Amino acid sequence: MSSKTRWTEGLLMLTVGLVCLAFTLSMNAQVQTRTSTTSHPATIETTVERGEVVYVEGNGLIVKMADGSLRDFANVPESARVVVDGREIGIHDVKVGMKLARTITTKSTPKTITTVQTVTGKVWQISPPRSVILILEDGTTQQFNIPKDQKFNIDGQMVDAWGLKKGMKVSATKIVEVPEVHITHERQLTGSMPPPPPPAPDQPILVAAAAPPTTPAAPAQAPAELPKTGSSLPLSGLLGCLSLAASLGLKAVRSMN
Repeated sequence: MSSKTRWTEGLLMLTVGLVCLAFTLSMNAQVQTRTSTTSHPATIETTVERGEVVYVEGNGLIVKMADGSLRDFANVPESARVVVDGREIGIHDVKVGMKLARTITTKSTPKTITTVQTVTGKVWQISPPRSVILILEDGTTQQFNIPKDQKFNIDGQMVDAWGLKKGMKVSATKIVEVPEVHITHERQLTGSMPPPPPPAPDQPILVAAAAPPTTPAAPAQAPAELPKTGSSLPLSGLLGCLSLAASLGLKAVRSMN
């Protein structure tokens, strides 16, 4: 390939590029686009999740929810905060037995995004009901697809694609409305410290009391004993006298008989 041929191709590509650029600028200049957003009344939904901390280690904790299920929070960020008794605390201050409540407020705001495109020009070629080629104000032509039920303003009268004729000056407006919902979430975590442990049972107090003085018991009295100095002689004499008296009495009875 000669250098002249390459130079010609390069010039042709440059010319085509400039034409495309001019066409793009012209198209952007001729088609006016306006976009607006309309917000509608928002709806607010609030949900509350409650649970009790049953395990804490490092930046992880396990919470027993109100329905009995266990929820594992494996990596709680250092920036997370919970409001307990009016004071903000971090993950390292959370204790087992603490009651937690997470309030989630969801705000849903419906919006309508309206895009209005307006074009003005003269009809150069019409292919109803699909497309129309217009001669724009700067003398360039541009083909437009005709949306269904599109109306054109012809000298103040609204006509459809079948009413267009070559040479007519038309102004068309395309309106596209796209609904969307903007949703925001706001989370607030509150808690309460676990109840204090029950007090230890009272220990009995020992009081040393002085015992009343006791009176020594009287010794048991031993049976009376005869003096060790006494002897059985007087008793023997007494028995002898009694025997003599009985003998004398027996003799007196016999003599009377």
